[in-house]
Amino acid sequence: MAQPPPVSGSVPGVSRPDRPDRPDRPAPASPPRLWAVVLAACAGQFLVVLDVSVVNVALPSMRTDLGLSAVGLQWVLNAYTLTFAGFMLLGGRAGDLFGRKRMFLVGLGLFVAASLGGGLAQEGWQLVAARAVQGMGAAVLAPATLTILTTSFPDGPARTRAIGTWTAVGAGGGAAGGLVGGVLTDGLSWRWVLLINVPVGAVVLVAAALWLAESRGAVGRRLDVPGALLVTTGLGALAYGIVTTESYGWTSARALVPLVGGLLLLAGFVAVEARSRQPLVPLKLFRLRSVSAANAAMFANGAAQFSMWYFMSLYMQNVLGYTPIETGLGFVPQSLSIVLGSKLAPRLMQRVGARRLAIIGASLGSVGCLWQSGMHAGGGYVDTVLGPGVLMALGAGLAATPLASVATSGAAAGDQGLVSGLVNTSRTMGGALGLAVLSTVAATRIGDDHGPASQAEGYGAAFQTSTCILLGSALMMLLTLPRTDADA
Repeated sequence: MAQPPPVSGSVPGVSRPDRPDRPDRPAPASPPRLWAVVLAACAGQFLVVLDVSVVNVALPSMRTDLGLSAVGLQWVLNAYTLTFAGFMLLGGRAGDLFGRKRMFLVGLGLFVAASLGGGLAQEGWQLVAARAVQGMGAAVLAPATLTILTTSFPDGPARTRAIGTWTAVGAGGGAAGGLVGGVLTDGLSWRWVLLINVPVGAVVLVAAALWLAESRGAVGRRLDVPGALLVTTGLGALAYGIVTTESYGWTSARALVPLVGGLLLLAGFVAVEARSRQPLVPLKLFRLRSVSAANAAMFANGAAQFSMWYFMSLYMQNVLGYTPIETGLGFVPQSLSIVLGSKLAPRLMQRVGARRLAIIGASLGSVGCLWQSGMHAGGGYVDTVLGPGVLMALGAGLAATPLASVATSGAAAGDQGLVSGLVNTSRTMGGALGLAVLSTVAATRIGDDHGPASQAEGYGAAFQTSTCILLGSALMMLLTLPRTDADA
């Protein structure tokens, strides 16, 4: 899925570049190697973001080849996003403690190994397990990519350009996912959407080992492993319980056990964080209205918008009969639209304010979802894919940056990186749980009839639900988000 890139300097465990009190000073690499530092960091970021979206187009082929159920198919996405989001804060702190270069290599190595395992999977559960491990590797790798840049370049224009390049590459990875997935699936097989990471990752590993310099953050800190495990397993159990209701109903033991278990695990997470001296997520941050309201809105927006790529891919291939490469090409305008929204947002914020722009973005996205809910078996590309898709993507791009800005505006300087990391985590976690809910809605409407018309109706029901979520998010932002100077 193409999604707005994280705000520069928003990786957990990373001190902001403009902070005078950062625990470690930059140790610039020798000039001839700075290009290699940028190349390695950006390549790692590109792989991480690409693998959020690249599998969407390959999903029908995966299902046919491995005999995946509808539930198993969505776990190909959720296994990656849940572990990625759940361990990202932990990954950033690990880089501070054990060394950014070391964790870059560890994360990339784990990511490449899991990609190989997923590409060679012979059973559905093997693919899902590989995607979960891949998400863990990405959670370690992603924070290190930006930190390596900020510790390799001194303060000034050079660092700004390097971070700008990193951000653009992240956006490009998300935007390219659909097209790359279509080309590889149609030209080779779905396995190559994962196997392509192996040779590329191996080259980056060698380059990083030779050219990157090691750096560490503050000493005396520890990893909050229990917190990371509790939040990830808790959200995973909730997602599993929601998906199970599709087959067994909300009152069955098979659904209630994981649902109750997930809630208990999340309650345990809150208890651990409240008692920990160095928590993964300091709960005091949520006392700030800006932090709590913006994260709630980002969670809701992610729940409504993350799955649009999933359902549109299934609609184009299962209902309209598009090939994988045609589907990938069909996603290009939407991908460009979300990048455009992300680029326009900073300028528009100066005119209308962060709060208003976030509300406008969610409202625009809801119009696109409502339009998309009218999809049908006889639909054409322009009216049932292009038009609504561009609106949904543009709304997502416009809303993400102002929400991140509001979330960080009220936090102390020392908490800026953590708060920005929370925003990215909230969006991804919301997307994972949203996919579980919306897939259940679609499956209930489809029922036992899996013909094109029935599938289109089911996917349309999912977008109707997304419309309601986004309208609720816009109302919540109107009532809870603090005003900025431009909003006055």
